[in-house]
Amino acid sequence: MTNTFKNNDSAIFHLLRGYKAFREFISDLSDKTSRTNREFEEIYFEKKGGGFSVHRIFILIVWLVGFSLSVLQASRIKDLTGIEGERDNQLIGFGIVVGLDGKGEDAEMTKQTVFNLLKNFGLNLASIEKIKSKNSAMVMVTANIGPFVQSGTRIDVTVSSIGDAKAIQGGVLLQTPLRGANGVVYAVAQGAITVGGFIGGGSSSGGTGGKEASASASVQKNHPTVGMIAGGAIVEREIKTDLIKDGSVNMLLINPDFTTAVRVADAINRKFPAIAQAKSSTCINVKIPTPFKGQEVNFLASVGSIETIPDTVARVVINERTGTIVATSTVRISTVAISQGSLTITIANSASASQPSPLSNTGETAVLPKVETKVVEEPGSFWVIKDFPTIDRLANALNAMGVSTRDMMSIMQSLKSAGALQAELIIN
Repeated sequence: MTNTFKNNDSAIFHLLRGYKAFREFISDLSDKTSRTNREFEEIYFEKKGGGFSVHRIFILIVWLVGFSLSVLQASRIKDLTGIEGERDNQLIGFGIVVGLDGKGEDAEMTKQTVFNLLKNFGLNLASIEKIKSKNSAMVMVTANIGPFVQSGTRIDVTVSSIGDAKAIQGGVLLQTPLRGANGVVYAVAQGAITVGGFIGGGSSSGGTGGKEASASASVQKNHPTVGMIAGGAIVEREIKTDLIKDGSVNMLLINPDFTTAVRVADAINRKFPAIAQAKSSTCINVKIPTPFKGQEVNFLASVGSIETIPDTVARVVINERTGTIVATSTVRISTVAISQGSLTITIANSASASQPSPLSNTGETAVLPKVETKVVEEPGSFWVIKDFPTIDRLANALNAMGVSTRDMMSIMQSLKSAGALQAELIIN
């Protein structure tokens, strides 16, 4: 019997120790940083003398659950950041599209462009007035050239009409040099244009009493004056890109945030000790370790695969044009009281006829306008919404009140004005 009590006391003691360790573990997870199996082993086995006990097994189970949840929320550093110097460059060029089957333009500039083109091929015309350019159109050609793109690589281009051409569907872009902001040609574009739309129609004419009348109808889908050529440009010159400066690289957060910058630096330092430092809310400076000298690509690939949990700024975005509300999970609402009602005013215009009495020789029929105004005010309700920690609970409370999306927008703005919405409010 004595041994039984001793065993029970020992079990309770171990459970209490396990609960205390569990609370310490949850506190460790509050910074939302993931731990590796090696770290767990060092912390909970090597530092505590090794061996398995009740509370250590309990901690192991809790850790496995917490680790699984953290893995589900973690993101790769390569998805959160970019590298300074690794950027696209914009290219632009002026060209001409031919073969438009009469849907082009007969403008003076188009004729001049065709005239210069023919002149380059050795065809000398007496005057540009003899040129028919309805099958041609002036266009601007744009493209983005990414970093490390080698000479001979093909890139996509977008072709846009700059004149009054009806469509560039079915046209062919003639050879067009694409220049950068420095005026240097980096690519040359040419090829058949793909348009995600069309325009079509017909016309008819007729006459009545010697007078002719004409009518036309057309059908248009999307924008037939803008198209693209997949792989339509060939890169002729590589843009030099320098990523490593003074033995280090700067990683730039896509969504700047001080907390996320620190977490990224800590995640890198856990795998490669003392090489990363957060310089600002955007920049994390990472030194190239000595074993990776000359193998910078392998090092950056290894760093990019490291996972961490980014912080999310409390933000509510409202688009009044589309009636869209987007809120992050970190939005907090203080205790507020909301009264919501609606007022509808309907104004209808109608007409009635006033006629003279039957068999009356005087009086005229008159049209009298009639205006009807109707005001409907729905009864409002006063709801006290207590302190909800998340935006989804607020949404559920508003839905229970029968609030529409449009009304939610007004309520969100009023909450921000009252100081009860602890989040950034963006209205588009």
